[in-house]
Amino acid sequence: MIGFAYRFHEGAAQSCSIDEALDRVCDFVWVHLDSNTAEAQHWLSNKAGLPDYIVEPLTATETRPRCDAMADGAFLNLRGRSSEVMSMSDLLASVRIWATAGRVISVTRKPMIAMPQVIAAMEAGDLRDPGDLIAEFAIAITAELDPEVAELGDALDDCETEIDADKIFELRREVTKVRATSIGYRRFLAPQRGAIEKLAALPVPWLRDDDRMHLNAAADRAARMAEELESIRERSALMHEALTDLRAEQIDQRALVISVVAMIFLPLTFLTGLLGMNVAGIPYAHAPWAFDGVVLGCVVIAIAITGFFIRRHWFPD
Repeated sequence: MIGFAYRFHEGAAQSCSIDEALDRVCDFVWVHLDSNTAEAQHWLSNKAGLPDYIVEPLTATETRPRCDAMADGAFLNLRGRSSEVMSMSDLLASVRIWATAGRVISVTRKPMIAMPQVIAAMEAGDLRDPGDLIAEFAIAITAELDPEVAELGDALDDCETEIDADKIFELRREVTKVRATSIGYRRFLAPQRGAIEKLAALPVPWLRDDDRMHLNAAADRAARMAEELESIRERSALMHEALTDLRAEQIDQRALVISVVAMIFLPLTFLTGLLGMNVAGIPYAHAPWAFDGVVLGCVVIAIAITGFFIRRHWFPD
């Protein structure tokens, strides 16, 4: 089975195998599983002795951030960035946590970027109970997401300053990407704030006052990021509309130029077509100056029509 376990006892944290984690007496144990396979479900049900209503959310395929009090513990689902490439419809990986007094079991399906920070804090002996571990998870996930959200805002700022008719297609692709990413992040950050706040309010003895303060701080950061993502989504929608209007204006200007050119050459086409008829009686057909005269007449007509359109301001700026 892929996973790891840590035992905290007498002020020190030690790594141990998953099978040994629950067999020894210690102050606090953390077991983490890296999959939701049948083997993991079997371990959770038989070795850990968890009931089905806890095993099911721990190994579910589709999850959203949530927090539920169950029996003498709490189930928490959080979302954070993964080191693997995620789909646009599911940008954040999940970590499912079951916590009771002295024991935490977590399950992930994708590697999380915040996990090394939590492991380092555990190995340093800073995580002494379930409250410390869950608070560290919440802080690490939100802290890691914060600069990513800021980069989305900076990317949109760059697009707003580079609006140009020659970069419409490039800017629209970038704005669409930023908008889709912000929607994907906000889909999980908004309920994640509620889940963390609900956990902080649960009357469980293994959550100390400092743990609740850390959880509330993580919830506040998640709320701020959700608000910023909503602002990015609205700004990107407005910018997309502005780019669409700019593209429509560009097409209208080009269509106007084509129409003006066509109207200039319309009488010239009629004149040349009339004189080009292969019938008898065309005036000056045999005159040596006839061709030059027709050309000069066409030039005069074209200049006159062009001058008319210029006075009427029909040409785009």
